[in-house]
Amino acid sequence: MLRVGVLASGSGTNLAALIDSIGAGAVRAEIAVVICNVPGALALQRAEAAGIPTVCIPHRTHASREAFDAEVSAALEKHGVELVVLAGFMRILSAAFVRSWHGRLLNVHPSLLPAFPGVASHKQALDAGARITGCTVHLVDEGTDTGPIVAQVAVPILATDDETSLHARIQRQEHRLLPWVVGLFAEGRVRLEGRRVHLELPPGDPDAFLQVPARA
Repeated sequence: MLRVGVLASGSGTNLAALIDSIGAGAVRAEIAVVICNVPGALALQRAEAAGIPTVCIPHRTHASREAFDAEVSAALEKHGVELVVLAGFMRILSAAFVRSWHGRLLNVHPSLLPAFPGVASHKQALDAGARITGCTVHLVDEGTDTGPIVAQVAVPILATDDETSLHARIQRQEHRLLPWVVGLFAEGRVRLEGRRVHLELPPGDPDAFLQVPARA
């Protein structure tokens, strides 16, 4: 069974979605450890409540980004992690860390990349007058939200949307998409060739999952 390590900094709603999907048997993986850089974060409490090992590594106690990342990487290796998931992890990872976990490092971003990368993606989409945005699960490279795209879900922007309402509707799709992608990794259905990601979808798992939800 695929051993997943989750890095989180905040409330951990995507972590909760992954825990629920694994618990329901929809994802054939186990969360080996949850690592957080913020003491007392809700993500840690969610993991502890689910009986998942946790490690808190405050980034402010390290002299450099590289020193912090090295300790995080060591903790992941100690717990036998095979796939790393960034679930609201509010730290930019060093090039050395990204290279160490190449092809095994996932992030979920609240836009249809390459549109609206970086922070404040919801505001970017609204300010641009976009009609559609969404969420993306991608493999992490050394750029900012520039890694190979694994899967996306589109979310229409409604005339009544503000940042709060748009965020909530995109987040609901993140909670569907991320566990689905982790499940594909767990079943060996993800293949990376250069910058292209090929998905071998199981029977009965239609491409319709990736289509625009009606009024999600």
